[in-house]
Amino acid sequence: MHELFMREAIAEAKKAEELGEVPIGAVIVLDGVIIARAHNLRESNQSAIAHAEILAIDEACRILGTWRLEKATLYVTLEPCPMCAGASMLSRIENVVYGANDPKGGCAGTFMNLLQDQRFNHQSNVISGVLEEECGQLLTDFFRKLRDEKKKRKAAKKDLQ
Repeated sequence: MHELFMREAIAEAKKAEELGEVPIGAVIVLDGVIIARAHNLRESNQSAIAHAEILAIDEACRILGTWRLEKATLYVTLEPCPMCAGASMLSRIENVVYGANDPKGGCAGTFMNLLQDQRFNHQSNVISGVLEEECGQLLTDFFRKLRDEKKKRKAAKKDLQ
């Protein structure tokens, strides 16, 4: 079941990639039904908070008419950052399921774990590594392509001089 919904999050990540965004996607599931979906739009919106998780949480809250997503599960292709982990916690999301670890900023267990810190008044169940290789490969390929394009531009610029 987790793989099915992670594939939907991957589909969202691919939409982000088509826009030149970092390919991260998210879906929110309630009672076995996707109620919200989103992908990164930071570059498109020029907004630091336009992460897939934040956009999906906002959509789910609007659809349900409440900020409390107590029985919901968030599926996201990359481990949530501090902002997204915080939003998940504050919206009372019951489960956070993610694909690839983020050793530089993941706050669902890799770098730190905001989602299960007992000092907060809400904790989420965390499941990591669902379709991890596929989720990670999306990011690896995206950043490799960016580096290659940057090298080509630099070489072309050098040729013009």
